[in-house]
Amino acid sequence: MELPDKDGVSGVRINAKLVRDLLVRFLADETTSAGFSRAVVGLSGGVDSAVVAALAAEALGSRNILGVIMPYRLSNPESATHAALMAEKLGIRTETVDITAMTDGYCDQHKVKEKVRRGNVLARMRMIVLYDLSARENALVLGTSNKTEIMLGYGTLHGDMASAINPVGDLYKSQVWQLAEELGIPTPIVKKKPSADLWDGQTDEGEMGFLYRDVDRLLYFMIDERRTDADLLKMGFKTPFIGKVKELIRKNQFKRRPPLIAKISYRTVNVDFRYVRDWGI
Repeated sequence: MELPDKDGVSGVRINAKLVRDLLVRFLADETTSAGFSRAVVGLSGGVDSAVVAALAAEALGSRNILGVIMPYRLSNPESATHAALMAEKLGIRTETVDITAMTDGYCDQHKVKEKVRRGNVLARMRMIVLYDLSARENALVLGTSNKTEIMLGYGTLHGDMASAINPVGDLYKSQVWQLAEELGIPTPIVKKKPSADLWDGQTDEGEMGFLYRDVDRLLYFMIDERRTDADLLKMGFKTPFIGKVKELIRKNQFKRRPPLIAKISYRTVNVDFRYVRDWGI
């Protein structure tokens, strides 16, 4: 069922209360079955990480969640402010790790100047921090990439796309906004323009070249309902838009699957050996 426009947000309607309950149980069950009781979340100040932190606090208890704020010298100060606002609302512990020295140390030494390369370094440095703190805390790193980002490849492999468990990876951005309303995420976080905050003035929609509300609607019909191009054209989507989105999905498939392993033996990891239920997980 298509969701009518509401404050510029459209997509596919979800039963936000039901999804909330399902994801809270998912986090509790999967964390416990992996042998953990605590989680680490990178708090960016954006709606995705806010939603994940809120779900995690509900599933595991606020005292068991560590929110990590990782500013860079060029980061928008608003990001850290909103991250702290969310942590205070949830009552979770926070730790701030400035990644400027580690990022600039590498980029200066190797003369990394391009914005996208530097952005990838930033994303991966943040994941180094999260996984190191997860080892200290004996906790799992929770993912915050939504379905729109995953389908379009809008994320950094082994950076913001890395995690042990991701509760929002099957929710389009528009659906994350709906869930945010159900969870009572503060308005300043929900209403601001989505940004990975990788360089000055960067926004998700500006970099992608289209709005979340438009691409989410297309992705739903293209992916979830498996509509043909002819169907999509009849719905009013333009050929260049359809083509661009399909190409992004195609060329970023490598980001959505585990590393390919050459098959030599009878049971190859991620080829034949995928039966986690046989090993008590």
